[in-house]
Amino acid sequence: MTKAFLDPRRTIVFAGDSVTDCGRRDDPAGLGDGYVKNLYAAFGPDRPRIVNVGISGNRAVDLVARWQTDVLAHEPDVVSILVGINDTWRRYDEDDPTSAESFERSYRALLDGLQAELVLVEPFLLPVKEEQHAWREDLDPKIEVVRRLAAEYGAILVPADVEFNRQAATVGGTTLADDGVHPTGAGHQLLADLWRRTVLAQ
Repeated sequence: MTKAFLDPRRTIVFAGDSVTDCGRRDDPAGLGDGYVKNLYAAFGPDRPRIVNVGISGNRAVDLVARWQTDVLAHEPDVVSILVGINDTWRRYDEDDPTSAESFERSYRALLDGLQAELVLVEPFLLPVKEEQHAWREDLDPKIEVVRRLAAEYGAILVPADVEFNRQAATVGGTTLADDGVHPTGAGHQLLADLWRRTVLAQ
């Protein structure tokens, strides 16, 4: 798959929330300053066309609302999705929960009928604050949804939650995401390396 995946005639669209966004709307190149930019650099000069359509604060239902104009309009060959942490976070900071069932319905709406190769990235959390330990009750079922949908739709699953927590056990959570959610520079590099390693190994 490697050579075909890196074909410069192909288009990869990265969809998601702030972890993907990373200021891409203020970046003349449209890449932002996170893992998407790191992947762009890692792919080298003969890279595919890379499109970042992440928007900070988005939940899965928000991606559904803009899917046609922001994703499908680019006629992507590959779509990479990383969403879910805001579906958990809003329960705790705004008392606006999203059930795992509702999350799954929205996520399925993104995948159904999509004529592209799929890469699904686990939403992740590093509980660097005491209250964030309780978030796992809400987030873990959503991660299970992503894993199940990856298997059902034949997508490549990038195990970001597994890897971030594995690495955090050695280097500390704040090294990778100082607020537990938004990656640091080191965290974005970890995510880019994991994405590339997982996808190109297929």
